[in-house]
Amino acid sequence: MGYKTRSRQIHLDFHTSQLIEGIGKDFNKEEFGEVLEKARVNSITCFARCHHGYLYYDSKINKERIHPNLANKSLLKEQIEACHERGIKAPIYLPVQWDKFTCDEHPEWVSKDIDGKTIKGEGGKPGFYDFLCVNSEYRTFLKNHVREILEMFPECDGLFFDIVMVVPCACENCKKSMEEQGIDYTIRGERLKFSEKMLTEFKTEMSQFIKDINPNVTIFYNGSHISPQLKDSLDNYSHIEIESLPSGGWGYMHFPTTVRYARNLGKDCLGMTGKFHTYWGDFHSFKNLAALQYECFHMLAQNTKCSIGDQLDPSGKISKEVYDLIGKVYSEVEAKEPWCEDAKAVCEIAVFTPEEFIDYNSKEPFGLKPSITGATRMLQEASLQFDIIDSSMDFTKYKLLVLPEERVMVNDEFKNKIEKFIQNGGKIIAVYEGGLNEEKTKFNIPSLKVNYEGKGEFTPTFVIPEGELSKDLYNTEYVMYEDSAKISVEEGERVLCNSIEPYFNRTPEHFCSHQHAPSSGKIYGPAIVKGNNSIYFAHKIFSQYHQYGSIWCKKLFINAIDILLENRLVNHNGPSTIISTLNEQENKNRYVLHLLHYIPERRCQRIDVIEDVIPLYNLEMKLNLDKLPKSVTLVPQNEEVKFNIVDGTLEFTLGKINGHQMVEINY
Repeated sequence: MGYKTRSRQIHLDFHTSQLIEGIGKDFNKEEFGEVLEKARVNSITCFARCHHGYLYYDSKINKERIHPNLANKSLLKEQIEACHERGIKAPIYLPVQWDKFTCDEHPEWVSKDIDGKTIKGEGGKPGFYDFLCVNSEYRTFLKNHVREILEMFPECDGLFFDIVMVVPCACENCKKSMEEQGIDYTIRGERLKFSEKMLTEFKTEMSQFIKDINPNVTIFYNGSHISPQLKDSLDNYSHIEIESLPSGGWGYMHFPTTVRYARNLGKDCLGMTGKFHTYWGDFHSFKNLAALQYECFHMLAQNTKCSIGDQLDPSGKISKEVYDLIGKVYSEVEAKEPWCEDAKAVCEIAVFTPEEFIDYNSKEPFGLKPSITGATRMLQEASLQFDIIDSSMDFTKYKLLVLPEERVMVNDEFKNKIEKFIQNGGKIIAVYEGGLNEEKTKFNIPSLKVNYEGKGEFTPTFVIPEGELSKDLYNTEYVMYEDSAKISVEEGERVLCNSIEPYFNRTPEHFCSHQHAPSSGKIYGPAIVKGNNSIYFAHKIFSQYHQYGSIWCKKLFINAIDILLENRLVNHNGPSTIISTLNEQENKNRYVLHLLHYIPERRCQRIDVIEDVIPLYNLEMKLNLDKLPKSVTLVPQNEEVKFNIVDGTLEFTLGKINGHQMVEINY
């Protein structure tokens, strides 16, 4: 795994306007250190330079960039000293692509779109969101800036480079570079590909530059998301930080979806939320205690360390109230850490990420897709244990592979890995176009026993659950709002469920009632097919669940899993609002089961809120583990739990779950 991050971190923003006076005037070194120590913080990222472009240390080479109203030019120096005196690490923050001072001073370094307009972030709202291009002399400025930081702060713990994002830059330097490489820069997708490659080269160059000066410095480049596009430059990262403020646009599904991929990249992972009620720079706001607990405990359950974002007041005075809130959570995190160190997820299912297969010419080529978010929701709500992987990763430790409905294309190498997995007893579920070849003309997984004939003619269509698929469902039509594939099956294969046509698609000439025509009763074609150790869904069930929360889509999917898998790792009789993860600490001969019960609610127009912890009582658990348990204990309370083993299944009852409970299962 290499470098291990600290487990109770703060990411301390300090983006401070030149229109505010007395910057840092009330900073007190001793108070700063004592407040952090009391809050059980063991690492805090502090600012060298901010998005306004100002410096918070006494620079020798960029004096004009020192904040014009900085009252304490030793601000960064004293922050680091206060931390190091208490054994707290203090990596240093600096931005890459957002810096208003630099944009104003060097407009030739600014990223431009094909029409010559500046590329902006954050929806173009007022501020410092113009993107800079590192394919310019700006790169030289950055290296000189970094050299000074490392020389002035030789005990520097690490560097956090913020805003390192792929943008379709067509500045003069990028156009020239693309012309030299034979790239048609008039095509937006080609510019994105070039930007991705150029940023990888920048990271490689910068990381080597840093290591030549101080090989002990940790390095992270933040692009606000972790995906397979990181893999080409992963060697330049000491660790991974997953920026994911649920109230700040990421939502509560970004972290669990992203972390299940990120934790398989071979680097120590850090989850990042914020103390803010909404987004970064939300001054004088407080996240609800229950929400902050859930977000941090969920990080532990997913085998990541914790980071909480804060912003220091322009005066430099640390808020004791903010760190009282953080300390309440981090004191609990500290007590739970022994059952989280070196833990690995135990999973039965792997879902392939659509982010591996980028359509650079789409309007939104990057980011989580509805299919992977919908699949994560379904599996998480059913307490199934799963990873999210890409085609280059190891399949052999899983029992079931899931190919979501979009952008999971199978070349011959990928096909051979899947077929070998199936031959060795593995199972697969493919959905809609998941599993098509790269040309999207046919399924490239022979075991599916399905022939692709194109996109379905009708939307919506309907299905009638039958047989094993109908568990907990009525034997009648259910509407499938999203598109479906037109398929046929090989002779002798088993159709589990058919697709039924509406009377017609809705058009200006054909319409019925407010939304769509009802079922005509006429069979359109196969909807769900049982193949060789496989089940195929013709409908976009994951996107439908993501968009509409249709419980019948989830039940059809989970019923299909139960057809293919003999025993789930984790079963319980509780509600779908429980999140469970099963981890293993091999060096301590134990499993650790995490159970979380916090319910995000849309109590307002803009964000989901968690305010209350709703206890659960008498939760009956059944686990099918590879290793025979010797004891079951609630931790960190150290309370033993009575258990039975029935036909190889571990069974026990938990009297009460109050938010988050860990269960140690020794073997």
